Amino acid sequence: MIKTDAWVLYAGPEPSRKQAPVAGELRRETFEFSDLEADEVLVEPLYGSWEANLDHALSRNPVDICRQRREDKIVLGNGALVRIVERGSGVKTLKEGEICMVMPFGKRDEYGFAELVYAYDAPGTIGVMAQRTKMRADNLVAVPTDSRHSLLQWATYGRYFTAWDNWKVASACWRSQLPDVDPADYLVFGWGGGTTLAELQLAKREGFRVAMTASNDRRLEELAKLGITPVDRRKFPNLAYDDERYKTDPEYQASYRESERVFAETIAELSGGRGVAIFLDNLGGALYRATMRVVGRTGIVTTVGWKTGMRLWNLRATECINRRLHIHTHAWRYDDSITIRDFQEKSGWIGQEPTEIFDFDEVPKLASDYLNGKIQTYFPIYRINAV
Repeated sequence: MIKTDAWVLYAGPEPSRKQAPVAGELRRETFEFSDLEADEVLVEPLYGSWEANLDHALSRNPVDICRQRREDKIVLGNGALVRIVERGSGVKTLKEGEICMVMPFGKRDEYGFAELVYAYDAPGTIGVMAQRTKMRADNLVAVPTDSRHSLLQWATYGRYFTAWDNWKVASACWRSQLPDVDPADYLVFGWGGGTTLAELQLAKREGFRVAMTASNDRRLEELAKLGITPVDRRKFPNLAYDDERYKTDPEYQASYRESERVFAETIAELSGGRGVAIFLDNLGGALYRATMRVVGRTGIVTTVGWKTGMRLWNLRATECINRRLHIHTHAWRYDDSITIRDFQEKSGWIGQEPTEIFDFDEVPKLASDYLNGKIQTYFPIYRINAV
């Protein structure tokens, strides 16, 4: 058996329809796991990236992931740079000491897409929120030797790999209806987030107008420096829609309608009256009504996540008549991993140097700050071992 210092999540109480899930907390303790199999490697995680699936796991929303895996406790974390310490007897392609990116594939379908995610819903997998962990060697992609980008920049890779895949599908779907128009006349817009930021950089490379929301001055400045039109989210603060309150609370209804009006006018100005051509919506939930309010004809609504709600409602006749397409993707195709890495190295399409780095002792603080919207950067990173 191998022992390591880790942050551990335990299963929550038996779920009940009458009671909301009890949020989990990370406990720091010694965690044990079995010795290496032939196709596995032992690694030291260096920099971990805080991903949305960590927030889902801790909030037990939509499920208690420990109970789903039928495990009493698990180690989370599936986005990180790791250093190889030891190789199983069957591993020939990686070297000890090599620094790699973790590919979060627990189980893949016949096309190479993720069905279960490593260190999330894939049973038996051990995440990177530990001083040492093990994983299949084929879940690692080496950071380019002598890269012109720093290791901290490479630590942002998860959002970029996800963005590359989602944008490829969304762009192709949009072009399938409008193959001959100039993208410079069309707006790609997104709610704020690291994956959205990465996709907008790709959209800009293809010639689209690009804009994105942010709710603090620092992020607004960062967007402007990247050539993305910043839209101050604080100008329409009451955009979260609640159907019951809208019907019964006149004051709430008025405040919502005012925020929606300002938002719609902002999009009309940015899009030349056409509405959003491709809306990057990884939030859903209460913002979905506002999203659909501004998507234009032949528009795309594309998503890789559901941070504020999974269940959405559409009027199918409206969507058909307006020829609006809805795109849903998850992670990326396994076989594209090397291609995306090489594109990042060659093109410079990569995250900026992260500025908020939490020590291993501070992981619970990072979790709390992320949950409460206190993170300033698009790429929150935690340091696990010294480089």
